Amino acid sequence: MSYYFENQSILFIAVFFSIFMSFISYWYSDKIVLAISRARPLAHDENPELYHIVENLCIGAGLPMPRIYVINDPAPNAFATGRNPKNAVIAVTEGLLQITGRSELEGVIAHELSHIGNRDILLQTIVVVLVGAITMIADIFIRGRFFGKKRGDSEGQAQGIFMLIGLIFLILSPLFAKLIQLAISRKREYLADADGALLTRYPEGLASALEKISQSPYSLRFANKATAHLYIANPFKAKGLTNLFSTHPPVAERIKRLHEMSV
Repeated sequence: MSYYFENQSILFIAVFFSIFMSFISYWYSDKIVLAISRARPLAHDENPELYHIVENLCIGAGLPMPRIYVINDPAPNAFATGRNPKNAVIAVTEGLLQITGRSELEGVIAHELSHIGNRDILLQTIVVVLVGAITMIADIFIRGRFFGKKRGDSEGQAQGIFMLIGLIFLILSPLFAKLIQLAISRKREYLADADGALLTRYPEGLASALEKISQSPYSLRFANKATAHLYIANPFKAKGLTNLFSTHPPVAERIKRLHEMSV
């Protein structure tokens, strides 16, 4: 972009922007995710049972007590975020609290605590910000090309080349974003399932919760492609080939593995 617009300041701005985004991603990405998800802090008196479940599991896992948030949404789901265990957050939806029993809710919370204990949450949360930055940069380029200054015919070939690069980048940027999300390996979900089951010593609880979540007809209203990989289950009702690009392993396979653990 700096070469195309003959303006070296664009390069310096880009370097500053990348440093700034890295700083924001590390220190504030959890707050950004909570704001995107429309999550609010849950007071102890609103749901003492949930607080006691989290406290008991944290003692068993040797983790500090995370902050607890709730999302006003009928779709059952949950996620964990934060840059480290001391600054961790667990967010659950109203829908999850309504359809799960105690053992099922314990399974979900144990899964999220396992993400915290395994240090998955920082990487998962930073990806949300960086994925958005990729698409934004591509959008800036293409808008600058259409609304920027025009050049003489002598530079028509260079214009065409850079326009082609911009179009390719714009088209592929969603794919880049998806590949980054898929780089957060599905095996981390399997690992969190296994660790969560070991923490509760009752794999059937998480298996039952996953089955109820998968059977829910609701999609999360405030979830998007950047935050989808944070949740315990895909917040969208993907079907067919769409599942190939899901950030989560198939729920049926996860349930099968959990049942095998209880045998």
